[in-house]
Amino acid sequence: MKLAIMGAGAVGASVAELASTYGHEVTAIADSNSAAIDPDGLDTDAVLTSKRTSGAVGNDDPDDVLDGTYDVLVEATPTTLGDAEPGYSHTVGALERDRHVVLANKGPVAERYDEVRTRERNSDGRVLFDAAVGGAIPVLTTINDIGRSNVTAVRGVLNGTANFILSRMAAESLDYEHVLAEAQDLGVAEADPTFDVDGTDAALKCVILANVLFDGGYTLSDASTTGIRNIPGTALQLAAEDGRTIRLVGEVVDDEICVEPRLVPETGTLAVSGTQNIVQLHTEHAGRLNISGRGAGGHETATAVLGDISRLG
Repeated sequence: MKLAIMGAGAVGASVAELASTYGHEVTAIADSNSAAIDPDGLDTDAVLTSKRTSGAVGNDDPDDVLDGTYDVLVEATPTTLGDAEPGYSHTVGALERDRHVVLANKGPVAERYDEVRTRERNSDGRVLFDAAVGGAIPVLTTINDIGRSNVTAVRGVLNGTANFILSRMAAESLDYEHVLAEAQDLGVAEADPTFDVDGTDAALKCVILANVLFDGGYTLSDASTTGIRNIPGTALQLAAEDGRTIRLVGEVVDDEICVEPRLVPETGTLAVSGTQNIVQLHTEHAGRLNISGRGAGGHETATAVLGDISRLG
């Protein structure tokens, strides 16, 4: 498959790095200000070196990517709220040209899911987005295999940054601000960690899950969301005395979406540590299925993107 990649951050760059090992060819890569386009295939090493050294992937115009030669558009620009731009317009542009779209960007399917599906129905292209929910964890693929009507609820720890902070607070009896600074130094947390620590990232993933399970109708405004900023270290210490800990848990149950810190058993399945994520699927016939792994990271998320591309082939 020929791939056009919108977004040259950690995920987009990782897709470009790994594409050839999956048998795919990259014909375009764009960041916000530049693009490299070659219908015969790019030298991705040279393009990514250019990005690191000069800040630009090439000398072409990003607006020309959608009109280029590709089978699949990989949308890996940063997630935005509300109108979900520019990811939504990139998605629509590819579908209007009857090309497939694989999303790592949560915005289009969290904030404008119904519109995306309408556009998809009028196109020969398909839209897949397993990478938008669980990084390397194949959550949506598993739901599709089980059958969405057989999934009665979804619950999980869906943000690695928040989980790292809570794990460290519990293990070392440290306060939130101290651990946040440590996470930023390690690159686990962004300079602006708002999306992660306020629960927005986890809520977006739960909104996507609700849209998949209930055939649309949900946006971020439908999620009840509470983050971890105000959890004192003493709360984790008290929880430990009772054999419990605190995790930021997201769930989709009975058409409702909720993300909030919850007490969970210290040795329970939801008490994953570090940047690990876990998703529990409660099913009609197979009981509870637990899927865990790395929920973020360039190469981890790229494997989910490339998995979706393989399914399109």
